[in-house]
Amino acid sequence: MRIGGAIINFIGAMVRWVYGTIWRTLLSKPKFTFDEYVNGYRKSDDSFDEISHEFNNKIIGTIFIGLIISILS
Repeated sequence: MRIGGAIINFIGAMVRWVYGTIWRTLLSKPKFTFDEYVNGYRKSDDSFDEISHEFNNKIIGTIFIGLIISILS
């Protein structure tokens, strides 16, 4: 993975983690770790979980960066 993709993946995971932590706290549900948002679930042997988490992180990271740029412009 290139450095740009890694940064967008990290930003997307960070946004998902913040949202998920707030949402799960309000609903008193078990929380996931930040590592699970970046790399997928620990207990899963399915490689699709890793690919889907990375894809979701990149989509959300790109949208988040786009929103920040549009707000600052």
